[in-house]
Amino acid sequence: MNRLLYELERRDLRYGLETMCCGGGLGTATIIDRVVE
Repeated sequence: MNRLLYELERRDLRYGLETMCCGGGLGTATIIDRVVE
């Protein structure tokens, strides 16, 4: 997650997607929306 947040800021992007395999056929995905004021 830290790497994703760093890259969003470094590349000046708004959205990021992180996926993780939990094993046993399970998985999770997280979409990050970087808010810039």
